Amino acid sequence: MNLRRLKAVAKKEFLHVLRDPRSLMMGIGMPMLLLFLFGYALTLDVDRVPLAVWDQAETARSREFISRFSGSRYFDLRQQVSGYRAIEEAVDRREALIALVIPPDFDSLLSQGERAPVQTILDGSDPTTATIALGYAEATAAAYSRDIALQQMQRQGLQPRVPSLELKQRVWFNTDMVSRNFIFPGLIAVVMMIMAAILTSLCMAREWETGTMEQLIATPVSGPELIFGKLAPYFCIGVLDLILCVCVGEFVFNVPLRGSLGLLAALAVLFLFGALSFGILLSIITKSQLLASQLAIVTTVLPAFLLSGFIFPIENMPLPIQAVTRLISARYFVLILRGIYLKDVGMAVLWPEVLFLGVFGTAVLVVAVKKFRKKIL
Repeated sequence: MNLRRLKAVAKKEFLHVLRDPRSLMMGIGMPMLLLFLFGYALTLDVDRVPLAVWDQAETARSREFISRFSGSRYFDLRQQVSGYRAIEEAVDRREALIALVIPPDFDSLLSQGERAPVQTILDGSDPTTATIALGYAEATAAAYSRDIALQQMQRQGLQPRVPSLELKQRVWFNTDMVSRNFIFPGLIAVVMMIMAAILTSLCMAREWETGTMEQLIATPVSGPELIFGKLAPYFCIGVLDLILCVCVGEFVFNVPLRGSLGLLAALAVLFLFGALSFGILLSIITKSQLLASQLAIVTTVLPAFLLSGFIFPIENMPLPIQAVTRLISARYFVLILRGIYLKDVGMAVLWPEVLFLGVFGTAVLVVAVKKFRKKIL
């Protein structure tokens, strides 16, 4: 491989990227747009659940029970209603996700030491959010019920019984259990995959469509020199995107980086190498910018979003789909990023993922070199 010819090809591609604002927008602007859009908009936290209440008792005790919900950060009391029809309308208008129906004899039943049934009505359109909201409601009701029981025992002069089991919580790695700390590292993998695959999938196809590939074929430049020269500017853009992603996470979203920045950079470069190689392989095979971009979206962007574990847990997928995810390089990089960001793990834990990324990138690049032919068919 001649370094002089390699440098000449890389310089040519750098000039093309710098002179084409669309390439710069796709390489830098689009990743930053996705980063801010998903960073602010995408969250798995469920709080401030819209709440409607039908208080048929209208006593001090029922109002105290309602205050347990309205005073919690998990619920947002939107309206007091006066019937099931009003509850149905509130749910239809999405003004309430959950509704409480307090019976008229709520106070008298509690005073007699009996159970007071409180009906909970949920909008099950989104089952995940409804299940979480129901868990919040059950925990709030259980805490109020426990306080009522303690008050009754104290009035009767009885000593409250100490529970034989006490569950003490201790959260590791994401102490505040903020979903953004979990989502953002995976978002870096998705952004880098989108940038790398789409940009490089166009570079070789563009040469064929514009007719400049014939001129390159006539030069002494070899296939590997042409491929590595084409990859050079996009590799630099990928490194720049990585730096911007880490800075945005640190200074904008306050996502803690507990692991080694050097290890993160090294493994990100390894992932970037594989993603760029796959994109240029698509460009070599298709020889069409439209077909290459469409194929890049289907084979890289969609799997990175849906099958990498970025949002949807792989463990919950059907077994055949889980097997398919083992071929997605973004899956392994998401695990690497979350391990470094949240748990400060090193190569002793991450070596299987690193091994896959190394093998994947090398294999794809070898196939790309073999597929490229310096001749016009």
